[in-house]
Order: sequence, then structure tokens, then C-alpha cells
Amino acid sequence: MRTVALRFSDNIAPECGTIKAHELVISKYDEVWYGKFGNTLSGKIINEILNNDDPKILLIQSGTSNRYWAHVKSISKEMPDLEKVPSYYHHEKGRIKTWFNVIKFEKADKNVMSKCTVASSGTILTRASMHSMSPYFIIDYEE
Repeated sequence: MRTVALRFSDNIAPECGTIKAHELVISKYDEVWYGKFGNTLSGKIINEILNNDDPKILLIQSGTSNRYWAHVKSISKEMPDLEKVPSYYHHEKGRIKTWFNVIKFEKADKNVMSKCTVASSGTILTRASMHSMSPYFIIDYEE
């Protein structure tokens, strides 16, 4: 499965944390928009993600061993309805270039990164993420 792995931190998140803040919106609307800061994803990788049987992205919490799968139903480069975006993002919305419409978060297996290879290099994600400051990786995941 081709997808992306995104790093995130709780630096700007509310006290409950990034994932919980998004889950609270899901509990109200059955979906939430998760924003990727910085460069937008290409149309090609967006299509590859959405063409998977179960489209999902891997979220890597920086400085921890926490990993999550975010199950997505759509991806947009346009600003979504802010009602379905956690409020702490509202002042950062101009920095977000790709939005993932997430319907569910699930804790990933603790060894998930060892099952992912970086598409550009073939390097296992565990190793690549230790030696790179990249905020995201295009990966192939073997379930």
C-alpha cells in the first residue's frame, strides 16, 4: 500500500493532545480535517492514497513511540469547513497546504515503521526517520 507518513507534535495542540482534539470533532461530526503544514502533496500521491482499499496515512508523534493510522475519505488542497477543524488550527490555517478528511484514528502496531519502506530510497522507515528531518515520507506499507 502506498501512502504517506507524517510527523506531528503536540506543540500547538490543546492539553488533551492532537489526536484527542481531532477525535472530539469526529465524535460530533463523524469526520474531521487533519492538516499537513508546509508543502502540499502532489496529485499523484493523493490519488495513490485514495486508490487504496482502505485509504489511510501514518502519523508519527515526534519524541515518542506513538504511531497512529488516520483513515481518510478524501484529501483536499483547499481550505475545508472550519467547523470540522479543531479550533487550535484556526490561527494556523494559512500554513496548511494539504487537508485529510479523517473518519477514524487507530493506534498503530508498535513495529509499524519496520513494515514501511521509503519509496524514494527503499530504506526502512525506522532508519530513515532517525536520519532525516523531513516532515513526511512517501512510504510503501506491507500489512
